[in-house]
Formats: sequence, C-alpha cells, structure tokens
Amino acid sequence: MNKSSKPATLCVQSGWQPKKGEPRVLPIYQSTTFKYDTSEQMAKLFDLEESGYFYTRLQNPTNDAVAAKIAALEGGVGAMLTSSGQAANFYAVFNICQAGDHLVCSSTIYGGTFNLFGVTLKKLGIEVTFVDPDAPEEEIAAAFQPNTKALFGETMSNPGMNVLDIEKFARIAHSHGVPLIVDNTFATPINCRPFEWGADIVTHSTTKYMDGHATSVGGAVVDSGNFDWEAHADKFPGLTTPDESYHGLTYTKAFGKMAYMTKATAQLMRDLGSIQSPQNAFLLNLGLETLHLRMPQHCKNAQQIAEWLEANEQVAWVNYPGLKSNKYHELAQKYMPNGTCGVIAFGLKGTREEAIRFMDSLKMICIVTHVADARTCVLHPASHTHRQLTDEQLIEAGVAPDLIRLSVGIEDAEDIIADIEQALKQ
Repeated sequence: MNKSSKPATLCVQSGWQPKKGEPRVLPIYQSTTFKYDTSEQMAKLFDLEESGYFYTRLQNPTNDAVAAKIAALEGGVGAMLTSSGQAANFYAVFNICQAGDHLVCSSTIYGGTFNLFGVTLKKLGIEVTFVDPDAPEEEIAAAFQPNTKALFGETMSNPGMNVLDIEKFARIAHSHGVPLIVDNTFATPINCRPFEWGADIVTHSTTKYMDGHATSVGGAVVDSGNFDWEAHADKFPGLTTPDESYHGLTYTKAFGKMAYMTKATAQLMRDLGSIQSPQNAFLLNLGLETLHLRMPQHCKNAQQIAEWLEANEQVAWVNYPGLKSNKYHELAQKYMPNGTCGVIAFGLKGTREEAIRFMDSLKMICIVTHVADARTCVLHPASHTHRQLTDEQLIEAGVAPDLIRLSVGIEDAEDIIADIEQALKQ
C-alpha cells in the first residue's frame, strides 16, 4: 500500500495484498501450526533469524494482515493483535516494565485499566502513580521517579469523556526519557492519530469501534518506531541488553525500529499467550473495512443527541467534547477536528434510583456492558463497570456517581431521541 493513502483507502485495502490466484478476501488461517521442509528452516524461525509462521500463539497470517492494517491506519511501524484491550494495555506496559519499576498514569481511564495498573501490576512489583491529566505540567512531572518507565493516558477517557492533551503528555514523558502510551480506543485513527502529536505507543480495545458490531473481543498494540530506546539504554534493559532466552540476542541491535514490537511478540506473547483467534481477527477486519463510514455517523448522531440532552430540563449536566459549552471543546477541536466519538456522559436531576428507572424504561436502547458499536446502548458505571470503586475513587477516575454512559449507535438519531424522551417521561 502507498504510505500516503488516505484512511478510507487503508480501511478497505491495506493489510492483505493477494498474489496471483490467491483469495481476494483475507482468509481465516484457522491452523495452530505451519509446515516446513527442513529442520534448519524451523530452527531459523525459533532463533528469530528469519520471519515466518510456525505457531499461531506467536504469529498467524490472518492476524498479521489485520495488525498491519491497524499499524497503517495509525501510522506506526508495526502492531500486534491481542485477545482483548486489557491484554493490549498490559503488554504495552509490561514490555518495558519489570518488578521494581514505576509507571505514571492519567487517573481518568477505563475502570478495568485503573484496576489492572493500580492493583494487579502492584502484585507484580510495578508501582503506579495516578495523576490528574488536567493538572499543570510541573504537577504531573512531580510524580516521576528515577525508576519511571512510561506515561499512560486515554485519548478520551471511558466513561468520563475527558480529552487528553497529548502534546502536553508527550512533552512531560520525553523530558523524563520515557515513552508516552496512549489508548486510542474511543477516537480510533479515523478521528485522531496520537503519533502525530508525539505519542510513542498506541493501544486499542478493538472490541469497540474497530470491530463495531459487538462480535469479537480483541486488542492491539501499535508502535510508532519513534522512541529511541538506545538513547535511554539503562532505563530499558529488556530491549537494549542481551535476551538469554534467545541466545543473547539484543532487540534494538537486531531489529532497530521494530525492537519493541518484536520483543512483545517473541517474548511476551510466547510466554503469556493472550493471542487473538484468527476467526476474531477475520471479523475485526470486516469491521475495519467500514470504520471510516461508521465513525462520522456515530459523531453526527451523538452531536445531535448531546445538544438535545443539554437543552432538556430533566438533564443536570452533559459531557460531550463536541458541545461548545464543554470544557474540552478546544482540545477536541485541536486533536479531533472531524469529530470525537459516539459516547456521551450525562447526569439526570434526581436520585441514583431515578437514573436507574430511566434506564430501565428505555425500549430500543439496551443496557449492556459494552460501548462503541453499531447499536445504541447505555450503562450506569457506578452500578456496573466501576462498582468495585469507592465514591472517592469514582471521582478520581472522572466518574460521577450519577454518570450515565450513552453509547450512540448508527441508527436514525430521531428514533434514538424518541426513545430517550419516552423514558424520561417515565
């Protein structure tokens, strides 16, 4: 594919390039293993001297084609599919962190990621300091320690809809000699490409808009190839010193800009195995082929509904970056001039019980533990996805106890509004 191809063309055409007589549509390589003629050929694959396929846990042609498409969309040098967005965020961090290391992270992130970093990584000996992403640079910089290995944030936070100042975060990360990792799930590369603003690594829960149809759980890690690991060699020994599990091979020396992705695949996927199934990768690819068509519709619908909610007297507050009244409107215009996503956070006047009664009265809009697919759905994070957090932790994570997360689909906006209207009357 041409490097300068537009996102719409990349969505449809990149990743799978069939040769003469091969299937036009990306096939599902539903095989655990691959045949070779000689023992020597297989040995070279195991020593990372040649690239190829020998076991689907490490690499699979279907998965690689879809990963290549996502890398092309983000403008990265390489990508790896994982079994879920959680696995992608874990791998992105664990690829450069080990016991005794430290991570600085925006506090306004998805509840599952908050728990992964704050609780589970702690058990592995990796400490995390959560910071208010809207705080001044010097306040965020004060959280860094000599053993800090990365800075992490979400383009738009789930479910609070806070917009990350990517350039600010990149400046802080780079001034401390560490990469910026950005979860770009909500914006997708159609609406924002964090690498263009200084991010080094991007993650996705492909379960959301990329799949777009709520059929397959998955994740992706994408590397820009821009971070100079060798310049900070003492901070990242996993990449810049010999790996004894591969006969003393050093990733930065052997693979250059592909060092980070090669280590993630050859070491983490080898040992932890959170691979995406080829069947799911195939379904994900079908979703990616229409991503450029769906995202504008999600945004158009959400804008209309956010404006309607803002004008409704039963609604206490609305947080949608597309609204001119929104505190993140200016940042959203800078990073996502074509639109943000279809997720709206809002609160109703009244009690938590009344919010729940409103949700229970919806007819077309379903209550589901999902977000960002073709169908409009709704969730009360404090009662559902974030129920393990205290009220203090909820507020720290940017989740008001009365927050309702409305994921606007691609149905007709008038029908979505009619359903909300009849539920509010209840």
